[in-house]
Amino acid sequence: MTQHVEHVIIGVDPHKLSATIEVVDQHEQLLGSGRFTTDKAGYAAMRKYATSWPERVWAVEGSNGAGRPLAQRLLEDGEHVVDVPAKLAARVRLFDTGHNRKTDAHDAHAVAAVAVRTKTLRVLQLDGELEALRMLCDRREALTRRRIQTVDRLQALLAELLPGQAKRDLTTGQAKAMIASVRPRDIAGKTRRRIAAEELAELVAVETKIKKATAELKAIVLARGSRLMDIHGVGPVVAARILADVGDISRFADRNRFASWTGTAPLDASSGEQNRHRLSRAGNRRANHMIHIAAISQIRLDTDGRVYDRRKRAEGKKSLEAIRCLKRRISDAIYHQLLDDARRAAGTGPGGHRGASQESSAVDLPPHIDTSDQPLPGPAHETLRPTG
Repeated sequence: MTQHVEHVIIGVDPHKLSATIEVVDQHEQLLGSGRFTTDKAGYAAMRKYATSWPERVWAVEGSNGAGRPLAQRLLEDGEHVVDVPAKLAARVRLFDTGHNRKTDAHDAHAVAAVAVRTKTLRVLQLDGELEALRMLCDRREALTRRRIQTVDRLQALLAELLPGQAKRDLTTGQAKAMIASVRPRDIAGKTRRRIAAEELAELVAVETKIKKATAELKAIVLARGSRLMDIHGVGPVVAARILADVGDISRFADRNRFASWTGTAPLDASSGEQNRHRLSRAGNRRANHMIHIAAISQIRLDTDGRVYDRRKRAEGKKSLEAIRCLKRRISDAIYHQLLDDARRAAGTGPGGHRGASQESSAVDLPPHIDTSDQPLPGPAHETLRPTG
């Protein structure tokens, strides 16, 4: 007689030092639970506890945040892992019994319930190259913030050393010349000059690291065969962040779903006889920021994007409205370029898109959009063409 092997879901509420789990079956019946530390011993104990259910799926909340380290460890050990967005878990917790009380046990239960009820959760996969890309993107962003803080401190010191000579866009060469031009004699002035010189040295070191990180990002983007940088305004940093966060482009059914994910699909805000749309705050904000950078770059340069922006303004749209329209077009161009890159990598032709997939190393659930997330009928049919 063949023994039936039960398929279970292990909901995980992860933290830096601990992880709370709840094991449920396909009917959401509680089979087990526990709280484990995330050190080597605790992780081993959690996996040993889970071996009681050979057919298991780990549902980890927030695989892009606190849950990423644990999700990566599980993937490296050959476990089947799906990502549960925190928003979905919060909805289940809100409508479940318990009056939205937030405890680790309630969170783990909500995560498990989402995994049972939702069949479109993203299945995580290991992709070392994309993981490296993500880490380099995060590292460069941190270095950029550090550079801004250093420049602010340096400018404040220079404003005191050389009143009335502060520069808005300060370069290291200019700062060096300004520091060399002053020789204070009092102890406060000497201390101020010494600290300014130290800040300048730190600024030079940070900019060197930023350049190195940018070069690494560009090398990985090119090594993956991506042609995103062919699009005006999309440099190594923008391309790398998009690749790292998107993962498998085929998980988006069409350009409208992708625009909803990037937050470039306007929301319907019509009321009565007034027909208007507003900016969407949903989607991946980092990807939206990257598209915004590309849009501003196109407007500043002699590109089709500048022509499009001017045409929209001539039609009566305000500056921000025109930029939002341009960002949507850039989102479409990025989507089509990612599709072309994927087809080329798979060796398929122009019609080789094989449908959506839930398997990806990216970090967001494929979005479900409603009518308010659909594109406006007004924008042009053609998207911005990549150069070259």
